[in-house]
Amino acid sequence: MPPSLNLGRRMNPYTLPADQVAADPPTQIHPNWRLLLRETRTRIWMWYIGLIVLFIGLLTPVTYRIVSEQVNQRLREEVVEEVAEFRQELATAQIRNTEQLRRFMLDYLQTEPIEEDQYFIAILQQQFLQASPVELPEAMQPGSELMEIWQTLQQPTHGEQSVRDPAVIRVIYYAEPIEIAGVLQGTFLSAYIAADEHREVRATMRTVILVKLTILLIASLIAWLVCGRVLRPLRTMARTARSISESDLSRRLQVEGNDELAEVAKTFNEMMDRLQGAFTGQQQFINDVSHELRTPITIIEGHLELMGDDPVEQQETLALVADELDRMKRFVNDLLLLAKADQPDFLRPEVVELGTFLDELHSKAKVLAVCECSLAIEPEIATQQVYLDRQRITQAVLNLVNNAVQHTPIDGRITLGATIAEAKLRLWVRDTGTGIALADQQRIFQRFIRLSGPQRSEGAGLGLAIVQAIVQACNGHVELDSQVGRGSTFTLVLPLLTCGQRNQSPQSS
Repeated sequence: MPPSLNLGRRMNPYTLPADQVAADPPTQIHPNWRLLLRETRTRIWMWYIGLIVLFIGLLTPVTYRIVSEQVNQRLREEVVEEVAEFRQELATAQIRNTEQLRRFMLDYLQTEPIEEDQYFIAILQQQFLQASPVELPEAMQPGSELMEIWQTLQQPTHGEQSVRDPAVIRVIYYAEPIEIAGVLQGTFLSAYIAADEHREVRATMRTVILVKLTILLIASLIAWLVCGRVLRPLRTMARTARSISESDLSRRLQVEGNDELAEVAKTFNEMMDRLQGAFTGQQQFINDVSHELRTPITIIEGHLELMGDDPVEQQETLALVADELDRMKRFVNDLLLLAKADQPDFLRPEVVELGTFLDELHSKAKVLAVCECSLAIEPEIATQQVYLDRQRITQAVLNLVNNAVQHTPIDGRITLGATIAEAKLRLWVRDTGTGIALADQQRIFQRFIRLSGPQRSEGAGLGLAIVQAIVQACNGHVELDSQVGRGSTFTLVLPLLTCGQRNQSPQSS
């Protein structure tokens, strides 16, 4: 029975396989708040809400500070404008003495309109004269610390004063000293208290915060729904992964769009294609191995069961059994070689004189061939020294020769050759056999693939697979040029490593 393929499936913590629902307690089927917190959707949503709350928390005091400063700046400009108007009125009045100044200031305070929280204050000869409106806040009344400062001013002054009175909070003022004949006679002040303005700012900020929280709530609900929609392909992927079993690897995800999730879905489908191909190949490999081993075992069992007491018959049976065991041994050795092809110690390269090496290959190939076998090399190649694994390359070339023998008639011809071009060593085996159809030219390098030929094949269809494994371990490749009825040419294309490059292993170059 073929071994099962373990796909390493991870179960969603909220959903159990159908064969476990009845066995596990019901409490494990439904999510709780701890499992909910582990969801990617929840974490993304919490990060989103956290960032919005952080921005709102930072933006609110900054906004309050900016708006408050704008209010204060507007009040500063207004007190300056009021004092400028007073200065113009004073210049047209042509005041000549203190009494005229007193009457002018009193008339101005009575006739000049004022805004809410605005105050005009007249000081004559460093003494409080009158204010408009008459009732001043406690922090600005005669005898207060602020009034004593105003009474001693000698030059135009723009100032602000914070007070503890919650009805005032801050006083913004501009003072204009008045001189007659070069002598300081009085001071006119325009002042604003900022309490009501700042209360309006705070009320506005409370409204803004309430609106922001409402928007945050609505945005949170929308973000939760959007996160669920964005992550829906991942949930679909999880359901698809859970539906995959050892007997059904055909499920795939639907790829929509060109974003990252579409790329993930595409990658998942490609991974499943590879897994399905590997699983199918694994099953086919096991079936092929079972078939190849079953045949000699059946032959051995049958002959042993029928073996009689005749010594001659016994010797014939033992010879047949030994032959079948040798075939099984070769088969197992070939499988081990293919398994070791990816190991670091698979290749053992050495310095090889190419001409001598090719002569050795030719001598060994003539023993295998039942037809004429020749060697064709360029003269300058004979003296070339290269760095390669003599035994592995010999094994690959002789496998090609053996393959050529099986598909070449007795009156045919097999030729070995070598060329060097573009830093590549090309070893080729050419035959005049039956040739290989185009549809079979890629398939023949797979394991257990055997094509019919003039000669009876004793192998298991691993020869060309071994050739390709050896050449790929050398960082090379195999080229095939074949026409049906005219023969085939197999070429091993290997990177040319000279003696000066001997420290560079083919597997690491």
